[in-house]
Amino acid sequence: MRSDTGQVFRLEDYRPSDYLIPRTHLAFRLSPENTLVTAELTIERRDGVARNAPLVLDGDELMLKSVRIDGKALDNSAYKATPDQLIIKKPPAGKKFVVSIETSLNPAKNEKLMGLYRSSNVYCTQCEAEGFRRITYFLDRPDILSVYTVRVEADRGEAPLLLANGNPGEKGTLPDGRHYAVWEDPFPKPSYLFALVAGDLGRVGDTFVTASGRNVELGIYVEHGKEARAAYAMDALKRSMRWDEEAFGREYDLDVFNIVAVSDFNMGAMENKGLNLFNDKYVLADEETATDADFANIEAIIAHEYFHNWTGNRITCRDWFQLCLKEGLTVFRDHEFSADQRSRAVKRIAEVRTLRAHQFPEDQGPLAHPVRPRRYREINNFYTATVYEKGSEVVRMIRTILGAELFRAGMDLYFERHDGDAATIEDFLKVFEDVSGRDLSQFALWYHQAGTPNLSVTSSHNPTTAEFTLEIEQSVPPTPSESRKRLMHIPVVFGLVGSDGEDIAYESVEGATVDNGVIHLRKRRHTVRFSGVKARPAVSLNRGFSAPVTLAIEQKPEGHHFLARYDSDLFSRWQSLNTLFTDALISGFRKRRGGKALDYPAELAALVGDIAADDDLEPAYRALALTLPGEADIAREIGTNIDPDCVFEARDALALSIAKTNADRFASLLGRLRNKGEFSPDAASAGRRALKNVLLDYLSVASGDPALAEREFIDATNMTDRAAALTVLAHRFAGSPQTVAALAAFEQRFHSDALVLDKWFQIQAAAPGPASVDTVAALMKHPTFSLANPNRVRSLVGTFATANQTGFHRADGAGYKLFADTVLAVEKRNPQVAARLATALRSWRSLEPTRQGKARQTLLAIAATEGLSADLRDIVERTLA
Repeated sequence: MRSDTGQVFRLEDYRPSDYLIPRTHLAFRLSPENTLVTAELTIERRDGVARNAPLVLDGDELMLKSVRIDGKALDNSAYKATPDQLIIKKPPAGKKFVVSIETSLNPAKNEKLMGLYRSSNVYCTQCEAEGFRRITYFLDRPDILSVYTVRVEADRGEAPLLLANGNPGEKGTLPDGRHYAVWEDPFPKPSYLFALVAGDLGRVGDTFVTASGRNVELGIYVEHGKEARAAYAMDALKRSMRWDEEAFGREYDLDVFNIVAVSDFNMGAMENKGLNLFNDKYVLADEETATDADFANIEAIIAHEYFHNWTGNRITCRDWFQLCLKEGLTVFRDHEFSADQRSRAVKRIAEVRTLRAHQFPEDQGPLAHPVRPRRYREINNFYTATVYEKGSEVVRMIRTILGAELFRAGMDLYFERHDGDAATIEDFLKVFEDVSGRDLSQFALWYHQAGTPNLSVTSSHNPTTAEFTLEIEQSVPPTPSESRKRLMHIPVVFGLVGSDGEDIAYESVEGATVDNGVIHLRKRRHTVRFSGVKARPAVSLNRGFSAPVTLAIEQKPEGHHFLARYDSDLFSRWQSLNTLFTDALISGFRKRRGGKALDYPAELAALVGDIAADDDLEPAYRALALTLPGEADIAREIGTNIDPDCVFEARDALALSIAKTNADRFASLLGRLRNKGEFSPDAASAGRRALKNVLLDYLSVASGDPALAEREFIDATNMTDRAAALTVLAHRFAGSPQTVAALAAFEQRFHSDALVLDKWFQIQAAAPGPASVDTVAALMKHPTFSLANPNRVRSLVGTFATANQTGFHRADGAGYKLFADTVLAVEKRNPQVAARLATALRSWRSLEPTRQGKARQTLLAIAATEGLSADLRDIVERTLA
């Protein structure tokens, strides 16, 4: 069934297909505008299915050339073919038969970038979630596992490189300058994992020896001349392969592993079996063109797609409702990899910031859905932060509840029990119940129930009885289509911190299950009593962000100050400082709305200075600690009646207070951090650059002078420092001669490098203030801007809508008008990209009434557009509901 027709699909309606396709033979005769695809499908009727049951195959904008069964052409009356479906009315009575289908494709005109398309003269495919049906008619669903043999034929001059899934087989030359190659994948896979690439690309090669001694040929294919920029990706791949062997016991299973980087791609990357396709921004990097954030993203995404080999490919999803079974689990695995490669505390803080910035608003808005959705109209719209990031947090909680040893045993059993299966969430949870003997039925609500739980906490201490008491209440707010919530099993890691900064011991505890530093909350209210606590401790709750919850704890500011300085858990130290920032900013917002002067506690600025100067803390951690909550983060915490201009002014004033208080300390520290050696992308070096550039921003605020940022821009020896200095100039000193000159110099230097120029667009799109609407409109007329390239659209329009609160939410609605016009223009080419852009308005109800009304009118105007795609209509209608 197609999911782009507006039909609602429900989890409870799942049933196995009547037919299987155990073997698939594909032959491609590639041509830019007339590619011929021949599919020979071995069809097998399931036991118990009636012999006269029709065979219904999925299609999408296909042109059928011919159809045969067991070599014989079908009479026109024996089948019904439309561009979206092929129905064999009365298949043969035998259990197995072969259907041969010929379809004709036009890759050059495929602007949706789904199925087979051309990107920079390279043929490539994207089949997840339902793109394979744009190549041939098929049972295009994840529970149809097939062994593929693929023959690719093309003009040798146009496409000397011919790749597909699996291991290479026969290859040879043909008349008229053409050639062919055959690829065989021995492992059954669903159609969404099919991949093909053909073109003229450069190769970076290497080898990897697995734990059992097998040699694997590695190849990364990029545009000619960019091979050197793939070196870090290759290094990350090899580290990923070794780590998966050591951390999860997973060894690679084919003779080759290939990665191809393309410039036009709807997603970040795709884990096709043995042939990963990547957006080139997540492969190409060197110090001249990539920031430290780019290097970190490449490392993480290379790992993520490789880890899918087992969690997604060898074990796949029974249906798309189980999407988190591969994505959430694999995000957890790539998070763990990055934590081991870099700093665990810094990585955890970054993960939580991402979760709060993207998934919390999703949970709190009209697009809320469970980690495992129960219904959808368009599956492409459920590749969400809830499925990925919250899905990862749920896996992390399983490890917290069971402990590392039982968690690993459960994963080992999962791989053993379900290798080659299309599995479900129930299958996944069952292995952990089996190895631990625990009942996880209440915990399973994390998969089935939408919304972010809130914990309200109060505490008391009785020095006479030496008893410390926590009163904890859990609640889950209502979400669309789900007003009544059930109680969750929430694992809360905690510590009771004494006056010396050390965790204090207690004699006993009652009122909740407490195990290895974890409070297990299962009821609405828990009264947790700790005995043998002589002095009142500071309470450190949800250490390491052990559960994705909001926490309302009754604690005085001095308690947060204490924990920000002394908590042994680095995440909780950061959280305490972030809470102080947030509380101050909310107070500042309210003062600004009330017309009062903005002032902030002197002790908060002093605390920030002390943390910045604490050399016992790694620089990367200090950089995160000094970074104020973003404007969208502050708005989320305020909740309603948001005026983005007031939020911006409150945040700007706090930055100025911190900067002026600590100007001398910050200047001294920045001087010590300036790069004096060769560039290295390692975590420690990246951390020093991160702290230096945070300090640069503060010092520029304190001075009110662009000279320092201008100097750093001119002296920069790497893209991290150059882009950071340009950001300070563009965001703090818009329109100044120094900023104008720097923007022009950057553009001139990198005008021919699309990925770097994306940064130039992005920096300007995020520059705050009402004038940014006009800036973005002007940049859309830039010669290099193209609505057909997803990276360029996301860098300019996507950044403007998500990272520029004052510009996007300009009071007169001009930002919304520009945004809506762009979304509708993109939608004509690429509905997926348009739908993802449209999610930027998901929190429109939290705005003050004037902006709220203009945002609603914008959404209504989009919804009223004739011929709207199902992708975009689904998002807009749910946002308005």
